[in-house]
Amino acid sequence: MILTGPEITQAATDGRIRISPFEPTQVNPNSYNVRPGGTLLTYAADTLDAHQPNPTVPIEIGSDGYELQPGQLYLGHTIEEVGSNTFVPLLFGRSSVGRLGLFVEITAPIGDIGFHGQWTLMLSPIRPLRVYPGMRIGQIMFFVSVGPVALYSGKYQSAAGPQPSAYWRDLAALRAVAS
Repeated sequence: MILTGPEITQAATDGRIRISPFEPTQVNPNSYNVRPGGTLLTYAADTLDAHQPNPTVPIEIGSDGYELQPGQLYLGHTIEEVGSNTFVPLLFGRSSVGRLGLFVEITAPIGDIGFHGQWTLMLSPIRPLRVYPGMRIGQIMFFVSVGPVALYSGKYQSAAGPQPSAYWRDLAALRAVAS
């Protein structure tokens, strides 16, 4: 089951969902709009390596926006800190932004129950596109979970700002267990 807009508002009021800052005007019929902050990251290397950290380059988005380029992955972040210990959040791009040719969340829309923080946005444009901090770029839906809940306590907990991949940490942990 998916939460309706009024239920998202009620859950944000009673603490079952945490959204900070919460703006009633960002509530949709069955989702909550999220906005990008003013920082993007791009990877510095042409070839990325999943077995090690990859250096990034920060980009600050000014009030006049920033032009995203095709063929480039940009990591942004939501202004809002969003999470729930009760519901499963899923992040999707808004259709109006998709119609401009921007993929907002390419492969990882599911948030874990118990994650609380700013969400990293994986932005990939089809053609050059100017984006602005604070524009309504995505929406988070909340789904009811069934069964016992184990709260998220992973590497991205309490994220602030865009987070590059930490996949290499998983591999390092597996190597340590195998030793």
